[in-house]
Amino acid sequence: MTELDVSVVLRVALIVLGVAFFVANLGIVIQFMRFFRIRSTALVTWPGSRSQYYGIFLLFGIILGGLVFLKIVIQQRPPMSAFGEGMMFVYYAYLLPMRSRIGRGLYRDGIWAESRFIPYSKIGGLSWREGGEITLVIIYRLRNLALSLTVPQVHYGEVRRRLRDKIKTHDIHFTLKTLDLGSDERDRV
Repeated sequence: MTELDVSVVLRVALIVLGVAFFVANLGIVIQFMRFFRIRSTALVTWPGSRSQYYGIFLLFGIILGGLVFLKIVIQQRPPMSAFGEGMMFVYYAYLLPMRSRIGRGLYRDGIWAESRFIPYSKIGGLSWREGGEITLVIIYRLRNLALSLTVPQVHYGEVRRRLRDKIKTHDIHFTLKTLDLGSDERDRV
């Protein structure tokens, strides 16, 4: 490969990465917009936990910010030439750390799990995993997808009680009609 070929491949790779990170950034921005709309309906919430790689992500964001500064300010390149690095910078330096500020827990209309919000009407099953951490496993009604929500010990009792209340009022309903043998579905929570 010639030097020109390598340059073109790198430029295309950075554009593809930029588009992928743009989509990821857009997803987080949409989550924030939803959170700001529903945060007044919070029932039991707590801040999201930070990744164990939080410091590395921030360092990566700072390095990418320096690279964007170098390309645009020092080298006087057009801003589009730093598109890929810019989208990664926004993701690692701003949006990923800010995502942990979204309150996890129970809201009037659904549960904010570790990765996204799920309305009560879309919940097909709930289960608790108790070990080192208490985790609520939330199963989508129509998809083969399970989400998790790590529940702090201090909120465990209240979360459990509120989920039982939501089942009692049929906000959460996951008993199959054909297999209902008369047991109380609140016992599953």
